[in-house]
Parts: sequence; C-alpha cells; structure tokens
Amino acid sequence: MPGRSRKPEELSSEVLLSQNFINNSHIQAFAHALRLDEAFFDNHAGYASSPPVPGTPGSSHSNRIRKVSALSDFAPVNVKVTRRKRRLKHDKRNDYLFILLRWPLLCFIFLFIMAEFGLYVFIRQLVNTKEWFTAWRGEKGRLRKRLRGAKTYEEWKDAATTLDRFLQFEEWKKVDEDPFYDWMLVRKVKRSLKALREKEDVRGCLGVLETCIRANFAAVESSRLYSETFLGTKDLIESYNDELERSLEFIRNTPELTIDEKRRFFKSANTNLGISALCLSGGASFGYYHVGVVKAFLDAGLLPRVITGTSAGGLVAALACTRTDEELKRMLIPELARNITACEEPLSVWFKRFWTTGARFDSVEWAKKCTFFTRGSMTFREAYLRTGRILNISVIPADQHSPTKLLNYMTAPDTVIWSALLASAAVPGILNPVVLMQKLKDGNIVPWSWGSRFKDGSLRVDIPVQALNLYFNVTHPVVSQVNPHVHLFFFAPRGSAGKPVAHRKGKGWRGNFLLSAAEQWLKHELTKNFKVIRDLELLPQLLGQDWSSVFLQRFDGAVTIWPKTRFWDWIRILTDPDEKELERMIWVGQSVTWPKLHMIENRTRIEKQILLGRQAVRRSAQNKSRTSSRSASHEPRPMLQKITNDPTKLTPALMTLSPPASDFEHPLSVDTDAEAAFARNSRFFKRGRSSKNVSPHRLEDRDVPGISRRHSRLVELKPSAELEEHQQNGKRPATVPSSPRIPKQEPPQSAGFFSRFRANSLSKFSVGPFSYDHAASSRKERDATPPPEYTWSSESSSEEDFPWGDRVNISNGSPGSPIFDI
Repeated sequence: MPGRSRKPEELSSEVLLSQNFINNSHIQAFAHALRLDEAFFDNHAGYASSPPVPGTPGSSHSNRIRKVSALSDFAPVNVKVTRRKRRLKHDKRNDYLFILLRWPLLCFIFLFIMAEFGLYVFIRQLVNTKEWFTAWRGEKGRLRKRLRGAKTYEEWKDAATTLDRFLQFEEWKKVDEDPFYDWMLVRKVKRSLKALREKEDVRGCLGVLETCIRANFAAVESSRLYSETFLGTKDLIESYNDELERSLEFIRNTPELTIDEKRRFFKSANTNLGISALCLSGGASFGYYHVGVVKAFLDAGLLPRVITGTSAGGLVAALACTRTDEELKRMLIPELARNITACEEPLSVWFKRFWTTGARFDSVEWAKKCTFFTRGSMTFREAYLRTGRILNISVIPADQHSPTKLLNYMTAPDTVIWSALLASAAVPGILNPVVLMQKLKDGNIVPWSWGSRFKDGSLRVDIPVQALNLYFNVTHPVVSQVNPHVHLFFFAPRGSAGKPVAHRKGKGWRGNFLLSAAEQWLKHELTKNFKVIRDLELLPQLLGQDWSSVFLQRFDGAVTIWPKTRFWDWIRILTDPDEKELERMIWVGQSVTWPKLHMIENRTRIEKQILLGRQAVRRSAQNKSRTSSRSASHEPRPMLQKITNDPTKLTPALMTLSPPASDFEHPLSVDTDAEAAFARNSRFFKRGRSSKNVSPHRLEDRDVPGISRRHSRLVELKPSAELEEHQQNGKRPATVPSSPRIPKQEPPQSAGFFSRFRANSLSKFSVGPFSYDHAASSRKERDATPPPEYTWSSESSSEEDFPWGDRVNISNGSPGSPIFDI
C-alpha cells in the first residue's frame, strides 16, 4: 500500500542523498555500551533500565544488594569455604564412540554432499542448455529477448502480451475449467455478487462477501494458475477479482448500513483474508538486488504495509520504511551507491581488526553509516508514524539457546533502528554481537534489555513467516530471496508465475520429466544429509555459532522472487557496488519482480478495498464524534499543545522525532489480535506499571483531569483534536480500558426485569447477517476511534503482574472472559 506523507516540501534527489543524520552523542553512547560487559549491567541495574523494559523486574537501588549467607551452620558468614568438586560419571564407551566416529562420519557425509552438489549443478546446466535450444531461436527467441530487455513495467507487459498471443496462450485463459482451482464455485460466487449488486441488495451482498473473502478462496491464488502464461491468468479469475472489488466498493459507499455494521464487516474481512508482507532476505552484497525489487513494487503502487528484513535485507527494508513514497522514488536511483560505503576500508585494516577483535568490520563505524538508511536515530514507532509502514527486523540473542526476536513497533517501539540493523548483520566473523539501544523521552539513548548482545537473525530464521502471521495476520508473504547458499536451488520444475515452461507451449516439465525428477531428488538428498548432521550434532561450533540450521530453514513464501546472479557476484560478495553496478542490480531486481506483479496485484486489490473501507469507517466515526462534541460544548479547552509542522518551532529534544504521517492522524493499524492485546495493556505487552526511574518529562496526572496515572502515557500520544473532544465530554478516550479510579455508572434503580431483559438480550436478534451484537457498547466506542500507539514493549511477562480480574478476552474484548493464548 502507498506510504503516508504530510506533503512536505519536495526535496531533490541530490539533497535527499546528501543528508547527514549522524548524532555524535548517540554514537558515543553506543560505543560506551559496547565497551561494557554484561556484568556491569548486573551491578548497575539502573543504567540500562531508565525506563526499564516493562514486564521485567526492576529495582529502586542503583547497585545490587549483596547477598549475605553461609554455606552451613558451622561456616562463618562471608568466609569463603572451598568444596571439593564431585566428578560427574559419564558413560565413557559412548563418549569414546562419539569421539572416534564423529569426524570420519562428518567427512564422509560432506564428501557425499559435494558429489551430490556437483551432479546437481550438472543437471541444471543440462536443463538450461535444452531450454536455450528450444526457446531462444526463431521468432520465439526474438520475442523473448524483447521481453528480457524491457526497461519499464509497461514495456514488459506489452512484450509479455505479444508473446502470449504468439504462443496461443490466450486460448487457455478463455477456458474456465482447470483442475487447480474450483472453477464452478468461483463462477457461482461471481454471478451471485453481480446480481445482488445490480439489485442493490446490500444484506445479500454482505453474506456472499463474508463467505468468499478468505485467503486462497477456491484456490484462486494458486501459483499454478499464473505459471501457464507470461501475463495474467484465467479470464474467470480476472473477472471474479473485478467483481469482488466492485462489491467491496459498493458496501463501502452504501448508506443503508450503519457505521457499526460496516466496521464489523471490514474488520471480519480483514481478519479472514489477512494481509501481504514483503520479506527481504539476507545475503551480504547480494542484498542490493532488493533495491530493484522495492522499486518495482513502488512504481506499481503495490508496496505492502508490512516489510521485514534480515541482515542486508534489513538495510533496504529500513530505507523503505523510514521514507515516504515521494522520497523513495527520488532515492532509489544508481546515485544511492554513494551512501553504500560499508566495505570501503582496505584489506590490511580488515586483517588487523579480525586478528585483534575476531570481526572484519567495526560496529561503531557501521553505526555511523547506517544512520543514513534509518534517517538518524529513528525508532520503530517513529518510522511507523511517519510512513504508515511496519518495519520488522529479525535478531537472535548471543546465547545460542535463546529464541529469535522479531523487532517492530509493538515488540520494541523505542529501539533505535540502526542498532537493530547492526545486530541483524552481526554474522560471526563479520561483525561482533552488539547491544540494542533504546531512545528515552529526552532524546538520549541507553542499552536495551540490560545490555544483552544480539546477532544476525538469519542464522536461524531468515524469513519470520510465523511471527508475521502472529503479530500482523500476514497470510501472503512475498519473499525476495538472495541468500547465496539458497537462491541457487530455486528451480520451479513446472514453471513459476509469469515464467511458463520454455517448451511444449508452456506444458510439461522443465528440460523433461527425467531431468526435473533428478533435480528434485538431489535437492531432497542434500536436505536429508544436512538434517543428519544437525540431529547427530556432528558439526562443531565455528566462531561460537551452530551453523547447522542455516540450510534447514524455510526460505520461500506464497510468492518467491529470486534474482539471476553472476559468478562475479560471488567474488564481490563483501564489496560495495559503484553507481554502474547498482544500476545493473536495480534493473535485475525489477526484471525478476515484474513477472510476479500481476499475481500480487490481484491479491492487493482486495486488500486495498478492505483498507479503504476501514479508513472510511474511521473517518465517519471521527466526524460523528466531533459533531457530538461540538453540540455538547461550544468552547473546547485544549489539553495538550498541538504538534507543529514547522521545524523551527520544535524544541531540541523533538528535533530527532519524525512528525506524524498527516494532520495528527495516526496510521491505521493492521487490526489483529496481537495489536488488540498491545493496545489494551494485555499481559503479553505490559506497559502500564510505573517505574521507579521513569523519565522526568513524563506527563503527570494533574495535567490531564480525569485520566489516571496508568494511562498518562497514552494521553501524550492521542491527537490533540480527539483529546479536546473527550475533555468536552468529561471522560477519557474511548480506546482506554476502564480504570479502577473511575466510578462505574450503575443502571437506574427503577429499571425493572423486563427492561434489563430487553437491553441485554433482544438486541442480539436483529435481522440481517451482520446485525448481531458483536460486542458491548463500550466495545463499539473503542472501535469507533483509532487504537492508541504505545512506546513501551516487553520481552517477557510474568503471571504475578497481571491479576486475573483485569484480564480480557482478546477476541471479543469482554472483561472476565478466558484470555486468548497467543
């Protein structure tokens, strides 16, 4: 989806590429944190906990209290008593067998792997040779060269249409029947939607939409339906998507439905369908192919709201999530190579540093170079508010047994992005594990999570599909895979989206069945051998890291894009590209993305209509709230000073913060259960408890009458226009859960049994498929206003911090219901 912008003064590409965002005080704080070991944070708990990570135990003392204990009743206190260590009994026969057989078995398996890999490369070359003879000769070869040489997406679509027409692929599009999707069901749904929409039957159209808006409904999103042609798919699927788009627009604009009915419908549709996400893998200098992928999405207006990156992919993801669409269009050019200087030092400096520190690159120098891509010391939450895009960076703690962490505006809102990028690029031997930095309210940065060290997340989870589905309901991940040890094994024996098989008019197998079967068998054999090495623990730890999981992850998605690399790319794997080389990599990234765009576009069209519906409901609810507030009071009192758009009027502490996206309006959330738990102070994202060492600039309760201290942080983040409305009404914002300090209004004593029965029961039996009572009236008020944005996160939570009486059901928001276990 397009990024959000305030329509600032347009800057030229030269100005955007020459901006300097280095904050020397932040770099010095980061360098100081790297020099400290973790034992320092044990003895100085207050240093890295101001404010502390919520949900974790804090202390009011600056130094840890020394324990006073005795080893026994006869040993004096504080006197060191030595004990003789007991020798652990081991089965020496098992140890000896493992020691004797480990290395011979490991060498034998690796020899077998090398032989299989050599045979695999030979088979791939046979397939390429056969396809060259059958596809790149005559008129078909000329049209293919025109397709490959396209410079823009429009040129590529024109060449693809001509090639489909020449190869008679258009005939396949006109036939509805196909075994790879339920064509009869799709035809029935399409006819029903069209008939109901033309009759203006709103309720009937709602019922059909509720049934068919699902992820991969009737298998219409199957890649096999897009691998038979160079552009497009079945005409039935195209017309079905068109009718689905028109029906959603009809529901959005109809006046027959109330705001609550529309809100419930679009929320349900958003949950059932899910959203798309762009996942950028790691891969050292191969990662600059991602620039072309992002540019292709941006030019087509299909850049998703959720973007994740690891290692080199995280650098490009940060660039995309900290700039608006207008800025990206001016920055994704070959001149961007002037700011890519990570590997500019000579080899002599690298060797000396590696000999002394064990790493090839310096973390502090890389921090300075990353600030351009992250727009200074911007945090995850600030980037989300500025562009509306959700940045995700995958990291893992230095401890080999700790789980992977996905950093975003919910799990680490105040974490500085460039520190997360350094951690995500900290491959052993390349960059040492680093400390994540957290920005305070006064603009200073301190170590996050008590100074724990983090490193590259691609060592375990290169594409965090499960975490993305948990946090943001991502059901359609689009993966740009450039890892050098992975993308060579993407083969697509039956063709891929926009790339049908080169012979037999797009039918059959690549090469032939025997070559494709051999390719698949060898690939599975390689995977099996790596699993044997991992399960038997044969591979030793190199540079303190277990590398057995590097080859056994999930590297693909619903749509997978992989570039065509050259042998020279392997030689320059740790080399910065110049302008000419980056121009080539951008074009290659675009050319491999164009065949997938039509498949992604069909999915994105539906997501966009749902998003437009949610935005329309949000605006209608805000207008209704403003109208009611104005009628209640004609003299509103401002509660907080509005954020100014004039940079000259900002205080020095606010100069580092990015302004909101537009006119005090926060970006629309993805509206998932995880975000609902985050917004409602759930046990999974506990932020409400005050700390002994909170920032002195925190808003006090007396500044905002009627709002408890627990929610004072939320008030700072609310748009001032909405705060004025709630001040006029004499109540807190509707999105804040009820505070125990606010007396609960009891029903009138005169209300009888039948009146209570009507209020609580009869409203649930309204007519219409979407007229049921989804929640209480307080729930409706909460949904009518945008959810607040919080800035504190937690790595862990404990049962003691959350009384059972305060828990809510995340699925329906009713107090006292069983909690939803994420």
